[in-house]
Amino acid sequence: MPPSFSLRTADMLLEEVTRQLQDGDPASPAARKVLLDVLKQALEQARSATEKDLLADHRGTRCARNLAAAQDEIIRAIYLYAITFVFPGQTASGKGGLSLAAVGGYGRATLAPGSDIDLLFILSGPPDTELEALTEFVLYMLWDLGQKVGHAVRSLDDCIRMATTDMTIRTATLEARFLAGSRDIFDSLERRFEKEIIAGTGPRFIEAKLAERDQRHEAMGNTRYVVEPNIKDGKGGLRDLNTLFWIGKYFYAVKSNRELVDKGVFSRSELRIFEKAEDFLRSVRCNLHFLTGRAEEKLHFDVQPELARRLGFADRAGMLS
Repeated sequence: MPPSFSLRTADMLLEEVTRQLQDGDPASPAARKVLLDVLKQALEQARSATEKDLLADHRGTRCARNLAAAQDEIIRAIYLYAITFVFPGQTASGKGGLSLAAVGGYGRATLAPGSDIDLLFILSGPPDTELEALTEFVLYMLWDLGQKVGHAVRSLDDCIRMATTDMTIRTATLEARFLAGSRDIFDSLERRFEKEIIAGTGPRFIEAKLAERDQRHEAMGNTRYVVEPNIKDGKGGLRDLNTLFWIGKYFYAVKSNRELVDKGVFSRSELRIFEKAEDFLRSVRCNLHFLTGRAEEKLHFDVQPELARRLGFADRAGMLS
């Protein structure tokens, strides 16, 4: 059976908006509603298709990547609409000095159904009125779509200054991924981050991440053997796999799990084990979010039977799935 998910690009979404508007004013409140309706339908279709595919093939990583890809196009469509019709003084390359990046889990190009959308608006210098209005337009559109958005608006200098002292911001910046606006600004952030933050600080970063992991394990009971585990933050959960990759990316300057084989960190068989575990945990998490309709990370007793069925496990004699 072919996959149900089919990506609708930002250009395709804007073509649909233009078709529905016909000769209407694209900067009017009525046009904004048309844009909102088109994007809402696209989001619903993407979520429905990814859930259908997940139930059919149980591939959690593909589900998370497809959800992120759909989200990318939604954000790009909003940004392109804004600079084309609402703030025509801007350009797709960021004439006014703005770059929009995904950070956090979204920066890894993966999203669970209930995940927050974490965004970083990077400015080349102090914000002006139009840049502030453009930023607000993007955010309000996402909020009106019912999405949970975490965001920060920072200059390049602020990004570096804050990453120097705040390990959470440093980790988020490590995973930053370009979405829209000025590619030059984003590339400048990457270069400065590597030169001014990463260089020579690998051992300290590893120490901080492992201490953070130990604190998280302690808060979660410090054992893998719990009957209602937290799939994200529990011992052996997704955050532990994230931590391993953060360390690898920071220390070896890699962009993907597979590059760790080239660096001699993983053998090919170890990489397969890592990716299989990651795929399974993502499958559990995505199914859990779809099943509960929220960003639930704990496998409560009441959802375990249905979750097991969604994962393809069957009851056996004397044993529940």
